[in-house]
Amino acid sequence: MGFSLLKTKFAQEALGRSLAFYLRLVRRTNRFVVEPAEIYDQVRGELPLIIAMWHGQHIMIPFARPDWMPSYSLVSRHGDGGFNAVALRELGIGAIRGSGASGKKVREKGGAPAFLAMIRRLAAGDTMVLTADIPKRARVCGPGIVQLARASGRPIHPIAVVTSRRIDFNNWDRASIGLPFGRGAIVVGDPVRIARDADEATCEAARLAVQAGLDAVHERAYALIGARDPGAGLREAAAAKAAAKANAA
Repeated sequence: MGFSLLKTKFAQEALGRSLAFYLRLVRRTNRFVVEPAEIYDQVRGELPLIIAMWHGQHIMIPFARPDWMPSYSLVSRHGDGGFNAVALRELGIGAIRGSGASGKKVREKGGAPAFLAMIRRLAAGDTMVLTADIPKRARVCGPGIVQLARASGRPIHPIAVVTSRRIDFNNWDRASIGLPFGRGAIVVGDPVRIARDADEATCEAARLAVQAGLDAVHERAYALIGARDPGAGLREAAAAKAAAKANAA
């Protein structure tokens, strides 16, 4: 009964507004450094952008959006997607409902309609913000964000937003949520561009470039606040586990 109540529109609105209020508090009470220092001047002339982030490190990303950058974010249709969409709305960011998936789950997750909606938003001049990795495959960049860049002609910028005081969760993506009264870092990586006529090999190279770019900005952002990325090594650990399982079979 309690879980059903959390799914109601009233509960989703209340949770979303509360989350937005909390995130504003974190933003106002942390001293942020931005790197590169001139990044906003550099990207202003090439809008709209595709902003790439990692699952688990996405909660603080709204802090990086300047008021003059109209933006939409890809938000899951399930679970906590409802109140996350409300929180984004309160922070001035639109939501497109759907998420990346593989195999038979693509239709269930709403990936195809969401992809078309993102193309339309980019064509209208809105920046798109989305996680590069798909659920349960932490720190492995999927092909979706690359195909979005290829179809739209827009550059991908990897980004990390971290805080010195935070809670790190011991879940599949090592999610973090910032706490008030600390220091923060916003680090934006070099753009990854994919031509509309890019072949399969070029798209794979771009996927690896986005993946490496996200690793680099998170390593740098955490270094700026004197900490270590809690999700560092997740991809390698998963690969080692899979290899060990295959060898044992």
